Amino acid sequence: MPRFKALIPVLFMFAAFGLSSWGGGPAKAGQAAPNQPSTPAMKPDAAATALHQLFADEWQARLQRQPFMASQRGVRAADSEVPDLSEAAQMAALAEDRQFLERLDEIARSDLDAEDRLNADLFAHLLRGRLDRGAYRPWRIPFVSDSGFHTAAVMSVEAIPFQTLAQYEAYLARLSKLAPYFAQGMGNMRQGMADGFTMPRAILPNVAPGFAALAVEKPEDSAFYKPFAQMPGSITAADQKRLRAEAEAILRQDLLPVLGALHRFFVEDYSPAARETLGATALPDGEDYYAMLIRSYTTLDLSAAEIHQIGLDEAARIRAEMQVIIDDLSFEGSFADFLAFLRTDPQFYAQTSQELLNRAAWIAKQIDEKLPAFFKTLPRIPYGVRAVPDAIAPNYTTGRYWGPVDGVRGGLFMVNTYDLGKRPLYNLPALTLHEGVPGHHLQTALARENQDVPEFRKAMYVVAFGEGWGLYSEKLGQEMGIYQTPYEHFGRLTYEIWRAGRLVVDTGLHAMGWSRAQAVAFFQENSALSQHNIETEVDRYISWPGQALGYKLGEMKILDLRARAEKALGDRFDLRLFHDALLGNGSLPLPVLDQQIDAFIAASLAP
Repeated sequence: MPRFKALIPVLFMFAAFGLSSWGGGPAKAGQAAPNQPSTPAMKPDAAATALHQLFADEWQARLQRQPFMASQRGVRAADSEVPDLSEAAQMAALAEDRQFLERLDEIARSDLDAEDRLNADLFAHLLRGRLDRGAYRPWRIPFVSDSGFHTAAVMSVEAIPFQTLAQYEAYLARLSKLAPYFAQGMGNMRQGMADGFTMPRAILPNVAPGFAALAVEKPEDSAFYKPFAQMPGSITAADQKRLRAEAEAILRQDLLPVLGALHRFFVEDYSPAARETLGATALPDGEDYYAMLIRSYTTLDLSAAEIHQIGLDEAARIRAEMQVIIDDLSFEGSFADFLAFLRTDPQFYAQTSQELLNRAAWIAKQIDEKLPAFFKTLPRIPYGVRAVPDAIAPNYTTGRYWGPVDGVRGGLFMVNTYDLGKRPLYNLPALTLHEGVPGHHLQTALARENQDVPEFRKAMYVVAFGEGWGLYSEKLGQEMGIYQTPYEHFGRLTYEIWRAGRLVVDTGLHAMGWSRAQAVAFFQENSALSQHNIETEVDRYISWPGQALGYKLGEMKILDLRARAEKALGDRFDLRLFHDALLGNGSLPLPVLDQQIDAFIAASLAP
């Protein structure tokens, strides 16, 4: 059974909110309506069997569609395959999702127990979300500012253990299929150019290095050749020589020419033809598109204007807290002067990449020690600290979490060591809490280890829940005693006002006609983020409409739920059990999480 199964009978009540209120949106033309009665009615055991067969069929279809993801999940048969990025394959996937939804609607919720009603409703949310997005053919822009189809192929390399000859042979087969894969991605971008559905031109100079990094001339310089540089002793010298020769031939004859063509296409064709506007609302059907993205990423029924005001209010509150710290330090100068001091004083910056990584790892271990006081249930999957790869570091975020790869490694807290003068140490505790534990790793690992839910729920990631939890974890660091200096406390507030500012900037850019300069100025004036980080982040929000909205709105919901539980339970409130209730059923839409905590409160008050 999933954790907190006793709470599940209350959870299915979220259906009263309507799917459109938590990201699914209304059914589109040709899409099945929700909750149609079963015809004919199934017996309860038959309904449950049909439902779980549906879950299994969709999961297998997803593994086939997404072999990179399948490799990460330890499906070794996928190691020789690559995704089909073609328009035809994308449309076929949507048709298959519609069929899955039709099968779901043939199963009456009344024939299911409470646990499976929750599973069915979450599955419907997942499918409708994919169909809503697919209606806009988003594959025509197959990248954001720091990642995309090109970096996904590179990252897939480490999803293979590379311990046996068979694994190397499978990888060679995948390598031989990557040239058509990249050509398909390029073709999708060309279609976007023809349709006026492109990335904004203004951010593309900072995106180009990611494509340039792949366009090397020598096979041995390619990221795709890395597994052959040092091979295990279990593979004979003769096989090693053969494998290297085959890899070099594939790279030289097929893959590197396509990667060079992709880079030239990006610089010479795509960038000059890209749109001059910034906002998502400037795209074809842009207002509906952005409204859909807001629902998808927040799982809430809020307008851009409402979100913008929430961000302004939160930023003002946090700014006042930041000023208190400045006053307590008796700093002589303005708020802007204090920010300039933080951005330029050498005491706040590591001198070497290893120093930055060492500090991050030390903070991570300090947090590990304190987890049992705050969580009753802890995951078994470990995590490590690693530098962001050089090829993507210049335009990558300051830090990020990479999930575990089954049979290969645990999770990773990725630290960007590029341009150390832009990576202040006073932000590192908050960053570690968010990306490592108790943030993304603890949350992701618990979901992966839950053996009593369908596979789709182990992999499900609701941005408002996941990123809201990450930001909540930064604040939880205060109670854990992680922040040691006033500057580190200020760094936490800098990160919090950064997330509040995302509500302002994302809606400003995509719904209110803001310029890139306006967005940059907002963060310059309200946070201690470095200029490089600010510009990198603003480009990210321009390229990824709506995603940035989930963080602060999710955190605010979690804080509201904690306050509700503390008030209702009084002396009965147990923070460890509250955290388990939040995380025990994996990633959930916020209205479902709301119902879960109401159930937790009711169960805690029961005699």
